[in-house]
Amino acid sequence: MMRPGEVVPVQSACGGRRRPISVARASLYGFGLLMLASWGYIVLGGDSGFIEGRTWSNASRFLSQLAGLDSASRPAYLQPGQWAEKGRLAYHTLVMSVLAIGIAGIGALLTFLPGARTLSNGALGGPPSRLGTVLYYLVRLTFALTRGVPELVWAMVIVFFLSPGVLPGALALGLHNYGVVGKLSAEVVENLPPGPTRALRAAGASPFQMLLYGILPQAMPHFLTYLTYRWEVVIRTTVVVGFVSAAGLGRELRLSLSFFHYTDVALILIWYLLLVLAVDLISAWLRHLARLG
Repeated sequence: MMRPGEVVPVQSACGGRRRPISVARASLYGFGLLMLASWGYIVLGGDSGFIEGRTWSNASRFLSQLAGLDSASRPAYLQPGQWAEKGRLAYHTLVMSVLAIGIAGIGALLTFLPGARTLSNGALGGPPSRLGTVLYYLVRLTFALTRGVPELVWAMVIVFFLSPGVLPGALALGLHNYGVVGKLSAEVVENLPPGPTRALRAAGASPFQMLLYGILPQAMPHFLTYLTYRWEVVIRTTVVVGFVSAAGLGRELRLSLSFFHYTDVALILIWYLLLVLAVDLISAWLRHLARLG
């Protein structure tokens, strides 16, 4: 007699038992087939040029120009003055990223609690509120709008009414990442176990005390983790935003490519690599402190 939930094995033609294909396994097979088909289209397609000798010749020539092998002048990465000049631009890029993640963090910190459904409907032990429900939908709509618009589009819009510089890029990056960090943090609150907050409420705690002692201590480590992760993303995205906001290494990269100063491009890429490594190390250290706290 079958028990509820028992899976009946499929019997093959030779009389043996065949394990049924799960959804995950079928998805893996489908992904493999799609990947093979995609690479087949790229490699064998007539308009891709992936396997043409000219493509690889152009790539090798570009790499040699980045290294300064075909340049009659001294490469930029061997000139101390160029290191100092690009270092100043790297500092502006770092300032842009810190300002952007600060804008995103402050905005998300002020709004991710109203953006959690479990606070407005009383699932965590607080009183249900119509005002809280209205705030929930407004905040969630704001999260969707800000993260739905890419950073580059935000920068193109903001630069119309702000002078090009660090601030437009920081605002563009901050607005987009505000929606990302806010949504993730609100979902952390929605997935919190209701036991601690309901116990505080049953003990006579006010809604503010319930938030202060029952929800924030559980949500803040996740919030800080998401914020530092997004900082790592922001420092990589500054190069794209710099193309239109005219600040930092992104602007210099666009100009160097336009004037075919390839060794300057190589030096800018080195500075970007150093910035990314530094931010990754700092954010990992901050996440370690958040876990200890």
